[in-house]
Amino acid sequence: MLNKEEIEKIIPQRDPFLMIDEVEEYHPGEGAIAYKHVKKEEWYFKGHFPGNPIMPGVLIAESLAQTGAVAILSKEENKGRNALFGGIDKMKFKKMVTPGDILKLEVKIIKQKGPIGVGEAVATVDGKIAAKGELTFAIV
Repeated sequence: MLNKEEIEKIIPQRDPFLMIDEVEEYHPGEGAIAYKHVKKEEWYFKGHFPGNPIMPGVLIAESLAQTGAVAILSKEENKGRNALFGGIDKMKFKKMVTPGDILKLEVKIIKQKGPIGVGEAVATVDGKIAAKGELTFAIV
């Protein structure tokens, strides 16, 4: 299990934009499983939405992307580099994510050619799909 300090040694994101709290497992260049503990104090809940806090879908996608970045940037040849979004495809949001939820984030790298690759991404809460899709990334 990687904690936030260990995650920060792999990916460049920092609070308040580090969107994963721990990594359960990762396999360099292949995939990773991480978790986001969604707290009522999250900065985005002030405006999304007052009285009905819902984690924005774009931040669920970002959490998935950071999980994939752990997998891809932990490869020896990618250490110290960055993974940028190249695209989001087939992303579907199936369940609202609210304070108190534990968001399980799973990303499997399904193809890579040179600096460009694609990850198959699934976010779940209590075993129910919250979001799923494909994330294209570019290593820079």
